[in-house]
Amino acid sequence: MKIKYILKIFMSGSVNKVILLGNLGRDPEIRSMQSGKKMASFSIATSKRWKDRNTQEQKESTSWHNIVVFNEGLVDVIEKYVKKGSKIYVEGELSTRKYQDKDGNDRYTTEVVLQGFNSTLTMLGSSNSGSSNDQSQFIESKDDNTDSTSSFDVNTTDSKDNDEDIPF
Repeated sequence: MKIKYILKIFMSGSVNKVILLGNLGRDPEIRSMQSGKKMASFSIATSKRWKDRNTQEQKESTSWHNIVVFNEGLVDVIEKYVKKGSKIYVEGELSTRKYQDKDGNDRYTTEVVLQGFNSTLTMLGSSNSGSSNDQSQFIESKDDNTDSTSSFDVNTTDSKDNDEDIPF
C-alpha cells in the first residue's frame, strides 16, 4: 500500500531538483543586480570514471555545470569562502533561459539555480580550510524568495586525505 501512495504523489506532480557534487572550475563571479542585491555565478566540474571492457583502460568523462545563486546569505558565504578548486555539494533547480548574443541571435543556457526555499550549498574538503583537517560547512536556504536567510555550521572530521582528484 505504501508504494501505491508514493506513486500517486509522483504521478500527480512534478519535481525540479538537481544535486551536484564537484569542483569549481573558476573563482565565483559576484555581481550586483539592479535591485542592489548580490548574485553569484560559477561552474562545477563533475566526473565519472569507468574501466573500458575491451582495453581494461581507465576512462574519465567530465561535465561542466553552470550554477547561479540569488540567495543573499549563500552569496555572502560564497564570496568569502568558495574559490577555484573548492569541492562543493549543491541542490537547486534546473532552469533554461533565453538571451540574445551581441549579434542579436537567440541563445539558450541551462543553469542550476539556487534561490529561495530548497537551495543547499555544502562546502567539502580541505580546499576550503586553512588547516590540515577537512571541514564541511553546510549552508541551506530556509526562506522564500522575498527575504533570504541561511544557516552556517562547521563540522570538523578526522579525514586526512588532502590529495583530491580535481578534474582540471
